[in-house]
Amino acid sequence: MQELNATWTALKVGGIIMFPLSLLAVIALAIMLEKAFIYWRYARLSHDLLNLVETYGFGWHDLEKILSGLDERHYYKRFFEVVISNRHRPSWWTESRAADEAQLIEKSLSRRLWVLETTVTAAPLLGLVGTVIGMMRAFQIIGGEGIVNPTAVTGGVAEALIATVVGLVIALIALFGFNYFSRLQSQTMDEMERLGTRLIDHIRLDQEDRDEAA
Repeated sequence: MQELNATWTALKVGGIIMFPLSLLAVIALAIMLEKAFIYWRYARLSHDLLNLVETYGFGWHDLEKILSGLDERHYYKRFFEVVISNRHRPSWWTESRAADEAQLIEKSLSRRLWVLETTVTAAPLLGLVGTVIGMMRAFQIIGGEGIVNPTAVTGGVAEALIATVVGLVIALIALFGFNYFSRLQSQTMDEMERLGTRLIDHIRLDQEDRDEAA
């Protein structure tokens, strides 16, 4: 409890610049929690689905059965269903539709990541503004009263230092979050492209078998 009180007191000493910094921190945290939920809920690739697609000789009905158990918003389900629904068309057509869906998925996964990237730059700059304001306060007190009020002077210096520290901490957290989710997005799209190639290969084999049978 004492630590919470000390933290709250330190934030109050940070001055008015703490309000936009706190807002940035809340927004960045909300986006990171949202991204974590999205990847956990809609972008996880189950072992059953992965193993099935990797076998090459799977049955389309088996794939459809696994996909039917996934949420309609699941990214892999969206991607695979585009391929399945176009599998009787020429492979180049199916590949083009799959690429279009992959672009939409990538756009969805990258949504609001720019806010984290902006926070990485904006938070230290806001902290710097707080530093300047705090130092100006300290110098004004020294210039107007000499050093008769050392507490007020140190209060201005503390405001400057706290704003800087808070801005840097927020920027570091946002930076780690941005890099982590950007890496997850890249890994998800690479895996989707790789498995999509497996499906297209399966379609080509099916078409060759039909041609030979004809």
